[in-house]
Amino acid sequence: MRLVAVSAGLSSPSSTRLLADRLTASAAGKLPDGTGVEVVELRGLALDIAKHLVTGFPPPALGDALDAVADADGLIAVTPVFNASYSGLFKSFFDLVDPDALTGTPVLLAATGGTARHSLVLEHALRPLFAHLRAPTVPTAVYAASEDWGSPGRDGGGATGDLAARIDRAAGELAALMAARPARGTAAPGGGTGGNGLPDVVPFEQQLARLGG
Repeated sequence: MRLVAVSAGLSSPSSTRLLADRLTASAAGKLPDGTGVEVVELRGLALDIAKHLVTGFPPPALGDALDAVADADGLIAVTPVFNASYSGLFKSFFDLVDPDALTGTPVLLAATGGTARHSLVLEHALRPLFAHLRAPTVPTAVYAASEDWGSPGRDGGGATGDLAARIDRAAGELAALMAARPARGTAAPGGGTGGNGLPDVVPFEQQLARLGG
């Protein structure tokens, strides 16, 4: 299996990348040995993303990042909050992901911000985005405000106890969904599969043709 995290933090170091690393480490610890793990940091791809948006062709580094996301068996998506929503860099990257690439891929949603009052961004912005991409999201989304990094928690990495517990719970949910997901190319009873291991869907026009309609 392959686990990929996408971090849209703009500074270096950033709390967004820190949260992505904590979630990735926790999820990887719950997955089978040999699971591939990769973190895609969008900060270094910002210029490539802009070029792709205006030319329609991804530079090599961006192409590799898009391929990594498309090939993932599980995804962790982490964005900073700007104006009560995900960042423009985060949205621009996922605008470039093939619309069918994440169908059936479990996603753990996470965000960072200055205060806890922005935490609803997970529900009113991020979940609808991945629902549009037909990617199931884990029940527990993780929001980290500035105060959540105030003291060492159970993970020993600067997260408070509450944040550490949410990280652990969300990572466990993602690992469970990844383990339960059919292997890519596995046929469902009575039908074939698409590239994401889901049954092929017969277009409505073909169904009508079979019925002589």
